[in-house]
Amino acid sequence: MALQRHQPGRDELCCFICKNLMKDPVTIACGHSYCKSCISRCWDGEKQTKRYSCPQCRQTFKQRPALVISTVSADLVEEEEKKKKKKKKKKTEPQAGPSDHFEAGPGEVGCSPTGRKRKTSSLKPHDEDPLKKTKLIAALNVQENICSQHDKVMEIFCRTDQKCICFLCLNDEHKEHYIVSAAAEFTEKKKELVVSRKNIQQRILKREKDLELLQPEVEAINRSAGKAVRESESTCTELVKLIEKRSSDLKQKIKSQQEYEVSRVKEIQEMLQKDIKDLRRKDTELEKLSQRDDQIKFLQAYPSLSDLRDLEKPCRVNKGPVRYFEDVKAAVSEARGKVLESFIQEWRKISETVTEVYVKLLPDPKTKAEFYKYAAPKYLLKLDSNTASMQIQLSEDNKKATKVKEQQSYDPHVDRFMARSQVLCGEGLTNRCYWEVEWSGLGGSVAVAYKDVPRTGEESAFGDNDKSWALEFSKKICNFKHNGEKKSISVPQSKRIGVFLDQKAGVLSFHSVSETITLLHRVHIKFTQPLYAGLCVYYDGSSATFCDIKVEQLSSEVSKN
Repeated sequence: MALQRHQPGRDELCCFICKNLMKDPVTIACGHSYCKSCISRCWDGEKQTKRYSCPQCRQTFKQRPALVISTVSADLVEEEEKKKKKKKKKKTEPQAGPSDHFEAGPGEVGCSPTGRKRKTSSLKPHDEDPLKKTKLIAALNVQENICSQHDKVMEIFCRTDQKCICFLCLNDEHKEHYIVSAAAEFTEKKKELVVSRKNIQQRILKREKDLELLQPEVEAINRSAGKAVRESESTCTELVKLIEKRSSDLKQKIKSQQEYEVSRVKEIQEMLQKDIKDLRRKDTELEKLSQRDDQIKFLQAYPSLSDLRDLEKPCRVNKGPVRYFEDVKAAVSEARGKVLESFIQEWRKISETVTEVYVKLLPDPKTKAEFYKYAAPKYLLKLDSNTASMQIQLSEDNKKATKVKEQQSYDPHVDRFMARSQVLCGEGLTNRCYWEVEWSGLGGSVAVAYKDVPRTGEESAFGDNDKSWALEFSKKICNFKHNGEKKSISVPQSKRIGVFLDQKAGVLSFHSVSETITLLHRVHIKFTQPLYAGLCVYYDGSSATFCDIKVEQLSSEVSKN
Protein backbone atom coordinates (compact mmCIF):
# COMPACT_ATOMS: atom_id res chain seq x y z
CA MET A 1 0.00 0.00 0.00
CA ALA A 2 1.48 3.25 -1.04
CA LEU A 3 2.15 5.89 1.65
CA GLN A 4 -0.16 8.88 1.52
CA ARG A 5 1.70 12.15 1.03
CA HIS A 6 1.14 14.73 3.78
CA GLN A 7 -0.43 17.89 2.45
CA PRO A 8 0.55 20.91 4.62
CA GLY A 9 -2.27 23.09 5.94
CA ARG A 10 -2.54 26.82 5.27
CA ASP A 11 -1.03 27.72 8.66
CA GLU A 12 2.13 25.78 7.79
CA LEU A 13 2.50 27.82 4.62
CA CYS A 14 2.39 31.09 6.57
CA CYS A 15 5.58 32.95 7.44
CA PHE A 16 6.22 32.79 11.19
CA ILE A 17 7.31 36.45 11.13
CA CYS A 18 4.61 38.20 9.09
CA LYS A 19 1.91 35.52 9.56
CA ASN A 20 0.92 35.76 5.89
CA LEU A 21 1.40 33.23 3.09
CA MET A 22 5.09 33.16 2.35
CA LYS A 23 6.41 35.27 -0.50
CA ASP A 24 9.62 34.01 -2.13
CA PRO A 25 9.89 31.17 0.42
CA VAL A 26 13.40 30.33 1.65
CA THR A 27 14.61 27.69 4.06
CA ILE A 28 17.41 28.19 6.61
CA ALA A 29 19.81 25.63 8.14
CA CYS A 30 17.44 24.49 10.90
CA GLY A 31 14.73 23.61 8.35
CA HIS A 32 12.23 26.39 8.95
CA SER A 33 10.92 28.49 6.11
CA TYR A 34 10.17 32.21 5.90
CA CYS A 35 9.53 34.99 3.46
CA LYS A 36 12.88 35.98 2.03
CA SER A 37 12.29 39.68 2.84
CA CYS A 38 11.08 38.93 6.40
CA ILE A 39 14.05 36.79 7.47
CA SER A 40 16.51 39.17 5.75
CA ARG A 41 15.05 42.20 7.58
CA CYS A 42 15.10 40.31 10.87
CA TRP A 43 18.76 39.34 10.49
CA ASP A 44 19.73 42.83 9.33
CA GLY A 45 18.61 44.00 12.77
CA GLU A 46 20.91 41.44 14.42
CA LYS A 47 24.09 42.58 12.66
CA GLN A 48 25.39 44.40 15.72
CA THR A 49 25.01 41.39 18.01
CA LYS A 50 26.69 39.11 15.41
CA ARG A 51 24.36 36.35 16.54
CA TYR A 52 21.76 35.17 14.07
CA SER A 53 18.84 33.08 15.31
CA CYS A 54 15.79 31.31 13.95
CA PRO A 55 12.71 33.27 15.11
CA GLN A 56 10.80 30.01 15.48
CA CYS A 57 13.08 27.46 17.18
CA ARG A 58 15.63 30.00 18.52
CA GLN A 59 18.60 28.06 17.17
CA THR A 60 21.54 30.43 16.89
CA PHE A 61 24.26 30.59 14.21
CA LYS A 62 27.71 32.16 14.50
CA GLN A 63 27.62 33.23 10.87
CA ARG A 64 24.68 34.43 8.84
CA PRO A 65 23.17 31.31 7.22
CA ALA A 66 22.67 31.08 3.49
CA LEU A 67 19.08 31.31 2.26
CA VAL A 68 17.98 28.32 0.16
CA ILE A 69 14.99 28.79 -2.14
CA SER A 70 12.20 26.38 -1.16
CA THR A 71 10.62 25.31 -4.49
CA VAL A 72 8.20 22.91 -2.78
CA SER A 73 6.91 25.60 -0.45
CA ALA A 74 6.68 28.02 -3.36
CA ASP A 75 4.51 25.59 -5.34
CA LEU A 76 2.27 24.93 -2.32
CA VAL A 77 1.88 28.62 -1.64
CA GLU A 78 0.99 29.23 -5.27
CA GLU A 79 -1.59 26.45 -5.11
CA GLU A 80 -3.03 27.88 -1.88
CA GLU A 81 -3.30 31.29 -3.47
CA LYS A 82 -5.27 29.81 -6.36
CA LYS A 83 -7.67 28.11 -3.94
CA LYS A 84 -8.10 31.36 -2.08
CA LYS A 85 -9.04 33.18 -5.27
CA LYS A 86 -11.61 30.51 -6.18
CA LYS A 87 -13.23 30.77 -2.74
CA LYS A 88 -13.52 34.54 -3.10
CA LYS A 89 -15.36 34.11 -6.38
CA LYS A 90 -17.85 31.60 -4.88
CA LYS A 91 -18.62 33.65 -1.77
CA THR A 92 -20.14 37.03 -2.31
CA GLU A 93 -20.42 37.72 1.44
CA PRO A 94 -18.96 36.11 4.59
CA GLN A 95 -21.10 33.34 6.12
CA ALA A 96 -20.80 31.59 9.43
CA GLY A 97 -19.45 28.10 8.94
CA PRO A 98 -19.02 25.08 11.11
CA SER A 99 -15.59 26.35 12.10
CA ASP A 100 -17.10 29.30 13.96
CA HIS A 101 -17.10 27.36 17.19
CA PHE A 102 -13.31 27.44 17.03
CA GLU A 103 -13.26 31.23 17.42
CA ALA A 104 -11.94 32.23 20.86
CA GLY A 105 -14.62 33.65 23.12
CA PRO A 106 -14.30 35.93 26.17
CA GLY A 107 -12.01 34.43 28.79
CA GLU A 108 -10.73 31.68 26.43
CA VAL A 109 -7.10 31.20 25.44
CA GLY A 110 -6.28 32.57 22.03
CA CYS A 111 -3.87 30.93 19.60
CA SER A 112 -3.17 33.05 16.55
CA PRO A 113 -0.29 32.13 14.23
CA THR A 114 -2.07 33.91 11.38
CA GLY A 115 -3.41 36.85 13.33
CA ARG A 116 -6.92 35.37 13.78
CA LYS A 117 -7.80 34.43 17.34
CA ARG A 118 -8.81 30.76 17.67
CA LYS A 119 -9.57 28.95 20.90
CA THR A 120 -7.69 25.90 22.09
CA SER A 121 -8.90 23.18 24.44
CA SER A 122 -5.90 23.11 26.76
CA LEU A 123 -3.06 25.26 28.04
CA LYS A 124 -0.44 22.76 26.91
CA PRO A 125 2.15 24.07 24.48
CA HIS A 126 1.24 23.49 20.83
CA ASP A 127 4.76 22.22 20.27
CA GLU A 128 3.34 18.78 21.19
CA ASP A 129 1.42 18.77 17.89
CA PRO A 130 3.86 17.55 15.21
CA LEU A 131 1.89 19.26 12.47
CA LYS A 132 1.80 22.73 14.10
CA LYS A 133 4.39 24.79 15.88
CA THR A 134 2.66 27.87 17.29
CA LYS A 135 3.00 29.86 20.47
CA LEU A 136 0.46 29.71 23.25
CA ILE A 137 -0.52 33.18 24.46
CA ALA A 138 -1.67 33.27 28.07
CA ALA A 139 -5.20 34.64 28.37
CA LEU A 140 -4.21 37.25 30.89
CA ASN A 141 -1.52 38.70 28.60
CA VAL A 142 -3.36 38.51 25.27
CA GLN A 143 -4.46 42.13 25.16
CA GLU A 144 -1.01 43.41 26.10
CA ASN A 145 0.68 41.42 23.31
CA ILE A 146 -1.79 42.39 20.55
CA CYS A 147 -1.21 45.45 18.36
CA SER A 148 -4.06 47.85 19.08
CA GLN A 149 -3.94 49.22 15.54
CA HIS A 150 -3.84 45.99 13.49
CA ASP A 151 -5.06 43.37 16.00
CA LYS A 152 -1.96 41.25 15.34
CA VAL A 153 0.56 39.71 17.73
CA MET A 154 3.52 42.00 18.38
CA GLU A 155 6.66 39.95 17.82
CA ILE A 156 8.87 42.61 16.30
CA PHE A 157 10.79 45.39 18.04
CA CYS A 158 11.49 48.75 16.40
CA ARG A 159 14.77 50.09 17.76
CA THR A 160 14.26 53.43 16.04
CA ASP A 161 11.09 54.13 18.03
CA GLN A 162 11.91 51.77 20.92
CA LYS A 163 8.58 49.95 20.86
CA CYS A 164 7.05 46.55 20.11
CA ILE A 165 5.13 46.31 16.82
CA CYS A 166 3.39 43.75 14.64
CA PHE A 167 4.37 42.76 11.10
CA LEU A 168 1.75 45.09 9.57
CA CYS A 169 3.31 48.07 11.33
CA LEU A 170 6.38 47.54 9.14
CA ASN A 171 4.45 48.82 6.13
CA ASP A 172 3.15 51.90 7.94
CA GLU A 173 5.01 54.33 10.19
CA HIS A 174 7.92 51.94 10.85
CA LYS A 175 8.90 51.46 7.24
CA GLU A 176 12.70 51.46 6.78
CA HIS A 177 13.19 51.65 10.54
CA TYR A 178 15.83 49.64 12.38
CA ILE A 179 13.93 46.52 13.48
CA VAL A 180 14.80 43.19 15.11
CA SER A 181 12.73 40.32 16.41
CA ALA A 182 11.25 40.81 19.85
CA ALA A 183 13.12 37.71 21.01
CA ALA A 184 16.47 39.13 19.89
CA GLU A 185 15.75 42.47 21.56
CA PHE A 186 14.59 40.62 24.68
CA THR A 187 17.89 38.71 24.83
CA GLU A 188 19.90 41.88 24.24
CA LYS A 189 18.01 43.86 26.89
CA LYS A 190 18.40 40.98 29.34
CA LYS A 191 22.16 41.25 28.92
CA GLU A 192 22.01 45.02 29.32
CA LEU A 193 19.89 44.56 32.43
CA VAL A 194 22.53 42.33 33.97
CA VAL A 195 25.20 44.97 33.25
CA SER A 196 22.97 47.75 34.60
CA ARG A 197 22.26 45.85 37.80
CA LYS A 198 25.95 45.15 38.26
CA ASN A 199 26.70 48.83 37.76
CA ILE A 200 23.99 49.84 40.24
CA GLN A 201 25.23 47.33 42.80
CA GLN A 202 28.75 48.69 42.43
CA ARG A 203 27.43 52.21 42.97
CA ILE A 204 25.53 51.05 46.04
CA LEU A 205 28.74 49.56 47.46
CA LYS A 206 30.63 52.77 46.69
CA ARG A 207 27.91 54.92 48.29
CA GLU A 208 27.93 52.66 51.36
CA LYS A 209 31.70 53.04 51.64
CA ASP A 210 31.37 56.80 51.17
CA LEU A 211 28.70 56.84 53.86
CA GLU A 212 31.05 55.02 56.22
CA LEU A 213 33.77 57.56 55.42
CA LEU A 214 31.51 60.50 56.19
CA GLN A 215 30.82 59.61 59.82
CA PRO A 216 34.50 59.77 60.87
CA GLU A 217 34.69 63.02 58.88
CA VAL A 218 31.79 64.46 60.90
CA GLU A 219 33.54 63.42 64.10
CA ALA A 220 36.81 64.94 62.88
CA ILE A 221 35.01 68.20 62.01
CA ASN A 222 33.43 68.33 65.46
CA ARG A 223 36.76 67.62 67.16
CA SER A 224 38.56 70.23 65.09
CA ALA A 225 35.82 72.82 65.65
CA GLY A 226 35.78 72.15 69.39
CA LYS A 227 39.55 72.49 69.60
CA ALA A 228 39.45 75.71 67.55
CA VAL A 229 36.77 77.16 69.83
CA ARG A 230 38.71 76.26 72.98
CA GLU A 231 42.00 77.63 71.68
CA SER A 232 40.41 80.79 70.27
CA GLU A 233 38.60 81.39 73.55
CA SER A 234 41.86 80.82 75.43
CA THR A 235 43.74 83.20 73.12
CA CYS A 236 41.02 85.87 73.26
CA THR A 237 40.83 85.51 77.07
CA GLU A 238 44.60 85.92 77.21
CA LEU A 239 44.38 89.06 75.06
CA VAL A 240 41.58 90.43 77.24
CA LYS A 241 43.61 89.75 80.38
CA LEU A 242 46.64 91.43 78.83
CA ILE A 243 44.58 94.51 77.94
CA GLU A 244 43.01 94.52 81.42
CA LYS A 245 46.47 94.28 83.03
CA ARG A 246 47.82 97.08 80.86
CA SER A 247 44.72 99.12 81.69
CA SER A 248 45.21 98.44 85.39
CA ASP A 249 48.90 99.39 85.20
CA LEU A 250 48.04 102.60 83.37
CA LYS A 251 45.34 103.38 85.89
CA GLN A 252 47.75 102.84 88.79
CA LYS A 253 50.41 104.94 87.14
CA ILE A 254 47.94 107.77 86.55
CA LYS A 255 46.77 107.57 90.19
CA SER A 256 50.37 107.64 91.47
CA GLN A 257 51.16 110.62 89.31
CA GLN A 258 47.90 112.21 90.42
CA GLU A 259 48.82 111.80 94.12
CA TYR A 260 52.29 113.16 93.51
CA GLU A 261 51.06 116.21 91.64
CA VAL A 262 48.31 116.85 94.22
CA SER A 263 50.84 116.61 97.10
CA ARG A 264 53.05 119.15 95.34
CA VAL A 265 50.13 121.53 94.92
CA LYS A 266 49.16 121.08 98.59
CA GLU A 267 52.72 121.80 99.65
CA ILE A 268 52.64 125.03 97.68
CA GLN A 269 49.23 125.80 99.16
CA GLU A 270 50.59 125.39 102.70
CA MET A 271 53.58 127.54 101.89
CA LEU A 272 51.38 130.24 100.45
CA GLN A 273 49.07 130.12 103.48
CA LYS A 274 52.11 130.56 105.79
CA ASP A 275 53.35 133.48 103.69
CA ILE A 276 49.93 135.09 103.84
CA LYS A 277 49.92 134.69 107.61
CA ASP A 278 53.41 136.24 107.95
CA LEU A 279 52.50 139.06 105.64
CA ARG A 280 49.33 139.79 107.58
CA ARG A 281 51.37 139.87 110.83
CA LYS A 282 53.93 142.17 109.19
CA ASP A 283 51.13 144.41 107.94
CA THR A 284 49.73 144.66 111.48
CA GLU A 285 53.12 145.64 112.89
CA LEU A 286 53.59 148.24 110.18
CA GLU A 287 50.14 149.62 110.90
CA LYS A 288 51.06 150.03 114.57
CA LEU A 289 54.36 151.71 113.61
CA SER A 290 52.52 154.14 111.38
CA GLN A 291 50.48 155.29 114.37
CA ARG A 292 53.57 156.33 116.50
CA ASP A 293 54.27 160.00 116.89
CA ASP A 294 57.66 159.66 118.60
CA GLN A 295 60.11 160.28 115.83
CA ILE A 296 63.12 158.63 117.49
CA LYS A 297 61.26 155.38 118.27
CA PHE A 298 59.71 155.32 114.83
CA LEU A 299 63.08 155.62 113.13
CA GLN A 300 64.65 153.02 115.39
CA ALA A 301 61.90 150.42 114.71
CA TYR A 302 61.40 151.10 111.02
CA PRO A 303 64.50 149.29 109.59
CA SER A 304 63.57 145.91 111.09
CA LEU A 305 59.87 146.14 110.30
CA SER A 306 60.28 147.41 106.74
CA ASP A 307 62.63 144.55 105.67
CA LEU A 308 60.46 142.21 103.47
CA ARG A 309 63.23 140.07 101.96
CA ASP A 310 62.38 137.01 104.05
CA LEU A 311 58.81 137.12 102.78
CA GLU A 312 59.72 137.22 99.04
CA LYS A 313 60.10 133.42 98.48
CA PRO A 314 59.90 132.36 94.82
CA CYS A 315 56.56 130.62 93.97
CA ARG A 316 55.51 129.92 90.37
CA VAL A 317 51.83 129.25 89.66
CA ASN A 318 50.58 128.53 86.11
CA LYS A 319 48.17 131.21 85.02
CA GLY A 320 47.44 129.94 81.47
CA PRO A 321 45.43 126.82 80.37
CA VAL A 322 46.87 123.67 81.90
CA ARG A 323 46.88 120.19 80.21
CA TYR A 324 47.17 117.85 83.12
CA PHE A 325 46.40 114.29 81.85
CA GLU A 326 44.96 115.26 78.44
CA ASP A 327 48.13 114.01 76.78
CA VAL A 328 47.50 110.61 78.33
CA LYS A 329 43.94 110.58 76.95
CA ALA A 330 45.19 111.59 73.50
CA ALA A 331 47.89 108.91 73.55
CA VAL A 332 45.35 106.26 74.63
CA SER A 333 42.95 107.36 71.91
CA GLU A 334 45.68 107.22 69.27
CA ALA A 335 46.76 103.79 70.47
CA ARG A 336 43.14 102.62 70.40
CA GLY A 337 42.80 103.65 66.74
CA LYS A 338 46.00 101.88 65.73
CA VAL A 339 45.20 98.75 67.72
CA LEU A 340 41.61 98.68 66.44
CA GLU A 341 42.73 99.02 62.82
CA SER A 342 45.31 96.30 63.23
CA PHE A 343 42.81 94.17 65.15
CA ILE A 344 40.18 94.48 62.37
CA GLN A 345 42.70 93.54 59.68
CA GLU A 346 43.99 90.56 61.62
CA TRP A 347 40.50 89.51 62.65
CA ARG A 348 39.39 89.60 59.03
CA LYS A 349 42.21 87.20 58.21
CA ILE A 350 41.10 84.98 61.07
CA SER A 351 37.47 85.11 59.90
CA GLU A 352 38.46 84.13 56.37
CA THR A 353 40.00 80.95 57.73
CA VAL A 354 36.67 80.01 59.33
CA THR A 355 35.03 78.90 56.08
CA GLU A 356 32.67 76.11 55.20
CA VAL A 357 34.22 72.69 55.77
CA TYR A 358 34.80 71.06 52.39
CA VAL A 359 33.52 67.51 52.09
CA LYS A 360 34.99 65.83 49.02
CA LEU A 361 31.77 63.92 48.33
CA LEU A 362 29.59 67.04 48.19
CA PRO A 363 28.18 67.29 44.62
CA ASP A 364 27.83 70.54 42.71
CA PRO A 365 24.29 71.99 42.84
CA LYS A 366 22.08 71.63 39.76
CA THR A 367 18.63 73.05 40.53
CA LYS A 368 17.70 76.56 41.65
CA ALA A 369 16.84 75.28 45.10
CA GLU A 370 20.28 73.67 45.44
CA PHE A 371 22.08 76.81 44.22
CA TYR A 372 20.01 79.13 46.43
CA LYS A 373 21.06 77.14 49.52
CA TYR A 374 24.49 78.74 49.01
CA ALA A 375 23.24 82.28 48.32
CA ALA A 376 26.01 84.72 49.29
CA PRO A 377 25.20 87.11 52.19
CA LYS A 378 24.43 90.68 51.09
CA TYR A 379 27.46 92.18 52.82
CA LEU A 380 29.77 90.07 50.63
CA LEU A 381 28.29 91.65 47.48
CA LYS A 382 28.73 95.31 48.42
CA LEU A 383 30.90 97.15 45.88
CA ASP A 384 33.91 99.00 47.29
CA SER A 385 33.94 102.62 46.11
CA ASN A 386 37.71 102.75 46.72
CA THR A 387 38.18 100.29 43.83
CA ALA A 388 35.64 101.81 41.40
CA SER A 389 36.94 103.32 38.17
CA MET A 390 36.34 107.02 37.64
CA GLN A 391 33.86 106.05 34.86
CA ILE A 392 31.85 103.83 37.22
CA GLN A 393 28.83 105.28 39.02
CA LEU A 394 27.68 103.28 42.03
CA SER A 395 24.14 103.11 43.36
CA GLU A 396 23.38 104.25 46.91
CA ASP A 397 23.38 100.69 48.22
CA ASN A 398 26.62 99.89 46.30
CA LYS A 399 24.92 96.99 44.48
CA LYS A 400 24.82 98.47 40.97
CA ALA A 401 27.63 99.69 38.71
CA THR A 402 26.88 101.92 35.68
CA LYS A 403 29.32 103.14 33.02
CA VAL A 404 29.03 106.93 32.59
CA LYS A 405 30.79 109.54 30.42
CA GLU A 406 31.56 112.08 33.13
CA GLN A 407 34.27 111.26 35.67
CA GLN A 408 33.13 110.66 39.23
CA SER A 409 34.54 112.63 42.17
CA TYR A 410 36.17 109.74 44.02
CA ASP A 411 39.08 110.39 46.37
CA PRO A 412 42.49 109.11 45.26
CA HIS A 413 43.13 105.56 46.45
CA VAL A 414 45.76 102.90 45.70
CA ASP A 415 43.05 100.26 45.14
CA ARG A 416 41.24 102.21 42.41
CA PHE A 417 41.08 100.76 38.87
CA MET A 418 42.52 103.38 36.56
CA ALA A 419 42.53 101.78 33.09
CA ARG A 420 39.28 99.79 33.02
CA SER A 421 35.68 100.60 33.97
CA GLN A 422 35.38 97.96 36.66
CA VAL A 423 34.95 97.57 40.42
CA LEU A 424 35.51 94.95 43.16
CA CYS A 425 33.54 94.11 46.28
CA GLY A 426 35.05 94.98 49.64
CA GLU A 427 34.60 91.60 51.36
CA GLY A 428 36.20 88.28 50.46
CA LEU A 429 33.90 85.45 49.39
CA THR A 430 33.26 82.45 51.59
CA ASN A 431 34.26 78.96 50.52
CA ARG A 432 31.00 77.79 48.88
CA CYS A 433 28.65 80.51 47.65
CA TYR A 434 26.37 81.54 44.78
CA TRP A 435 25.23 84.93 43.49
CA GLU A 436 23.45 86.40 40.46
CA VAL A 437 24.12 89.49 38.34
CA GLU A 438 21.60 91.17 36.04
CA TRP A 439 23.00 93.28 33.22
CA SER A 440 21.56 95.82 30.80
CA GLY A 441 22.91 97.71 27.82
CA LEU A 442 25.46 96.45 25.30
CA GLY A 443 27.52 94.20 27.55
CA GLY A 444 29.97 93.71 30.37
CA SER A 445 31.53 90.97 32.48
CA VAL A 446 31.23 89.28 35.87
CA ALA A 447 34.37 88.11 37.58
CA VAL A 448 36.15 86.84 40.65
CA ALA A 449 39.63 88.12 41.46
CA TYR A 450 42.35 88.17 44.06
CA LYS A 451 42.70 91.36 46.09
CA ASP A 452 46.05 92.18 44.46
CA VAL A 453 44.72 92.10 40.88
CA PRO A 454 46.48 94.81 38.78
CA ARG A 455 44.88 98.28 38.91
CA THR A 456 46.63 99.89 35.95
CA GLY A 457 47.79 98.92 32.48
CA GLU A 458 46.32 96.80 29.68
CA GLU A 459 46.43 93.65 31.83
CA SER A 460 44.28 95.15 34.58
CA ALA A 461 41.02 94.09 32.86
CA PHE A 462 39.28 91.15 34.53
CA GLY A 463 40.39 87.94 32.82
CA ASP A 464 43.46 89.50 31.17
CA ASN A 465 45.76 88.47 34.03
CA ASP A 466 46.48 85.40 36.15
CA LYS A 467 44.71 86.88 39.19
CA SER A 468 41.15 87.04 37.83
CA TRP A 469 38.56 84.89 36.04
CA ALA A 470 35.77 86.52 34.05
CA LEU A 471 32.77 85.81 31.86
CA GLU A 472 32.31 88.61 29.32
CA PHE A 473 29.05 88.80 27.42
CA SER A 474 26.88 90.81 25.08
CA LYS A 475 23.83 90.04 22.95
CA LYS A 476 25.97 88.27 20.33
CA ILE A 477 29.11 86.95 22.03
CA CYS A 478 30.12 85.25 25.27
CA ASN A 479 33.67 84.37 26.33
CA PHE A 480 35.40 82.96 29.37
CA LYS A 481 38.68 84.78 30.05
CA HIS A 482 41.69 84.03 32.25
CA ASN A 483 45.31 85.15 31.95
CA GLY A 484 44.61 86.79 28.59
CA GLU A 485 43.17 83.65 26.98
CA LYS A 486 39.58 83.53 25.66
CA LYS A 487 37.23 80.60 25.21
CA SER A 488 34.06 81.16 23.21
CA ILE A 489 30.91 79.66 24.74
CA SER A 490 27.18 79.76 24.05
CA VAL A 491 25.47 83.12 24.48
CA PRO A 492 23.34 83.36 27.69
CA GLN A 493 19.61 82.88 27.16
CA SER A 494 18.77 85.61 29.66
CA LYS A 495 20.25 88.80 31.06
CA ARG A 496 20.84 87.24 34.45
CA ILE A 497 24.13 85.45 35.09
CA GLY A 498 24.65 83.09 38.03
CA VAL A 499 28.09 82.46 39.53
CA PHE A 500 28.90 79.49 41.76
CA LEU A 501 32.16 79.25 43.68
CA ASP A 502 33.51 76.39 45.75
CA GLN A 503 36.87 77.81 46.75
CA LYS A 504 38.28 74.82 48.59
CA ALA A 505 37.17 72.38 45.89
CA GLY A 506 38.54 74.74 43.25
CA VAL A 507 35.24 74.95 41.32
CA LEU A 508 34.06 78.10 39.52
CA SER A 509 31.03 77.97 37.21
CA PHE A 510 28.92 80.50 35.29
CA HIS A 511 25.24 79.95 34.48
CA SER A 512 22.41 81.49 32.47
CA VAL A 513 19.46 82.04 34.82
CA SER A 514 15.81 82.07 33.76
CA GLU A 515 13.11 79.64 34.89
CA THR A 516 15.93 77.12 35.12
CA ILE A 517 19.69 77.39 35.55
CA THR A 518 21.77 76.44 32.50
CA LEU A 519 25.51 75.83 32.77
CA LEU A 520 27.60 78.06 30.50
CA HIS A 521 31.12 77.22 31.63
CA ARG A 522 32.88 75.47 34.51
CA VAL A 523 36.57 75.45 35.47
CA HIS A 524 38.57 73.66 38.13
CA ILE A 525 41.35 75.76 39.66
CA LYS A 526 43.53 75.60 42.75
CA PHE A 527 42.85 79.00 44.34
CA THR A 528 45.67 80.31 46.54
CA GLN A 529 44.11 83.52 47.94
CA PRO A 530 40.71 84.80 49.06
CA LEU A 531 38.49 85.78 46.12
CA TYR A 532 36.37 88.92 45.61
CA ALA A 533 33.39 89.36 43.30
CA GLY A 534 33.79 91.98 40.57
CA LEU A 535 31.80 93.75 37.84
CA CYS A 536 32.88 95.40 34.60
CA VAL A 537 30.72 97.45 32.19
CA TYR A 538 32.07 98.20 28.72
CA TYR A 539 29.79 100.85 27.21
CA ASP A 540 28.25 104.13 28.37
CA GLY A 541 24.83 103.53 29.88
CA SER A 542 25.45 99.83 30.44
CA SER A 543 25.05 98.54 33.97
CA ALA A 544 25.41 95.40 36.10
CA THR A 545 23.57 94.78 39.37
CA PHE A 546 23.93 92.18 42.12
CA CYS A 547 20.52 90.54 42.54
CA ASP A 548 18.90 89.90 45.90
CA ILE A 549 18.10 86.21 46.38
CA LYS A 550 15.35 86.61 48.95
CA VAL A 551 14.32 84.08 51.54
CA GLU A 552 10.89 83.89 49.86
CA GLN A 553 12.53 82.87 46.58
CA LEU A 554 14.56 80.19 48.32
CA SER A 555 11.47 78.79 50.08
CA SER A 556 9.56 78.78 46.80
CA GLU A 557 12.28 76.92 44.94
CA VAL A 558 12.66 74.38 47.73
CA SER A 559 8.90 73.71 47.72
CA LYS A 560 8.98 73.10 43.95
CA ASN A 561 11.59 70.42 44.40
